[in-house]
Amino acid sequence: MTLEYPEDLRYLDTHEYVRLEPDGEIATIGLTAYAIEQLGDIVFLELPEVGDTIEAQEEIGTIESVKAVSQIYAPVSGTVIDRNELLLKAPEMIADDPYGEGWLLKVRLDDPNQDLEHTLSADEYRSLIAAEEEE
Repeated sequence: MTLEYPEDLRYLDTHEYVRLEPDGEIATIGLTAYAIEQLGDIVFLELPEVGDTIEAQEEIGTIESVKAVSQIYAPVSGTVIDRNELLLKAPEMIADDPYGEGWLLKVRLDDPNQDLEHTLSADEYRSLIAAEEEE
């Protein structure tokens, strides 16, 4: 199976992605297809509440599969304005469409330009994945 890494996203080396809205003030956060494939069947998801403040590169939740429990890290800093309640009820659905309906959080950014400095482009993320798979 070929995994996709959309060009319009920015990525973390911990396998989260961020998509900026055209206004540059709102970001959608999710997990990459690679992360979901590595985890296997997802059984539980824990996310911050709407109104919570998150900090870039800090832990913001957990995702649990039949194989492991993994931390979810924030690619950006800001205030949570929405979370995917459907995924909290049916976390296995994240695998169906990780870059669309499988989003985790929407965040109003504190400083859009600064936050993206530590993220990876799609090409950089593909290189990271290729290196991980060689190990």
